[in-house]
Amino acid sequence: MDRQQEFVLRTVEERDIRFIRLWFTDVLGVLKSVAVAPAELEAAFSEGIGFDGSSIEGLTRVYEADMLAKPDPSTFQVLPWRGERHGTARMFCDILTPDGEPSLADSRHVLKRALQHASDKGFTFYTHPEVEFYLFETPADPERPLVPVDTAGYFDHVARGTGHDFRRAAITMLESMGISVEFSHHEAGPGQNEIDLRYADALTTADNIMTFRTVVKEVALEQDIFASFMPKPMADHPGSGMHSHLSLFEGDRNAFHEPGAPFELSQTGRRFIAGLLRHAAEITAITNQYVNSYKRMWGGAEAPSYICWGHNNRSALVRVPMYKPGKGNSSRVEYRGVDSATNPYLSYALLLAAGLKGIEEGYELPEGAEDDVWELTDAERRALGIEPLPSSLEQAITVMERSELVAETLGEHVFDFVLRNKREEWNAYRAQVTPFELKRYLPVL
Repeated sequence: MDRQQEFVLRTVEERDIRFIRLWFTDVLGVLKSVAVAPAELEAAFSEGIGFDGSSIEGLTRVYEADMLAKPDPSTFQVLPWRGERHGTARMFCDILTPDGEPSLADSRHVLKRALQHASDKGFTFYTHPEVEFYLFETPADPERPLVPVDTAGYFDHVARGTGHDFRRAAITMLESMGISVEFSHHEAGPGQNEIDLRYADALTTADNIMTFRTVVKEVALEQDIFASFMPKPMADHPGSGMHSHLSLFEGDRNAFHEPGAPFELSQTGRRFIAGLLRHAAEITAITNQYVNSYKRMWGGAEAPSYICWGHNNRSALVRVPMYKPGKGNSSRVEYRGVDSATNPYLSYALLLAAGLKGIEEGYELPEGAEDDVWELTDAERRALGIEPLPSSLEQAITVMERSELVAETLGEHVFDFVLRNKREEWNAYRAQVTPFELKRYLPVL
């Protein structure tokens, strides 16, 4: 038994932890959980805990149902909302087949595989997400109108505002679980908030995002409000994105930084951006995986709709933030296409794969966009070589289906499941008669 496993067993005993929740994520990015008693932990570490994988979205087929959840002791944390006495802790799990091999359908393993590919080339991949979400007074009931907790806007300071109290409670809980927060503020929409997690390696970040969503939901329940990561819950207000800052390190050196280069951006950084741009349309069905995601992307309010990059240009899909003099390790690129409802393991695996492909193949970075891309005409965008992102889930699926990069990165099982699942979602959506249609057409046709 290794030291981390021993630490977990000792902590469970010393803190009187009665339940240990084993967490993992299905292919759609939904958190799954099974609780075990302390007496089962040693066996869980050595052999894993068996469960029926055919009941989990995308995990396995019925005739290969048996799967094992093997906890990662480095992810052990006590859940603060479960109380001090007879507490509950959690660990993230890797999903294995009965013979102990990594499951090809495990989202966490997809990211681990991509990170290993980067490591083989000498790179460590760091990410820093800015997660947006809405707070509503009303519960999640489609029959009732949504009532945001306030009418404030971007960076507004609301005296005794619900958002202040909420963010303070959520951040306190996150930090008690070892998840560092960098910034928090009110976003542009009424009841919309943003909390930015401090940068970490991509696997830790993805685990932290899954924990973050759970913490936000738990704190909202405690405060008798409702939190949603839906990409576009209200038609007339901004959607919720998860802008992600990305960087590659070679040991302690930031591979994106080159003193004296334009924007202090190295050739490696430029080729990484070129890879993001060239493969952006192919990965959109993962970074923006729901029908509703495209309401955010094409609804204005700073959501990226076109494939281009720029320096401090917030209308661009990829942005190179302002370089801090004397802080070479802060050089990074910001990918603004991901929304808050994504599966972070799959999205970060694909962003990394796209960027690495740009480096490996020596992609040339096109000219950056200096103008507000949304204000240009279609003809002006065409003249500049700026292509649109997919405008619907159907378009995104069609583009992804032809992508060797996505198929290779996700693996055949996950790739096929996502395509099948998203086609079903699109067909179900397409069959609906919406309130918009009834309001617009019923009285006059």
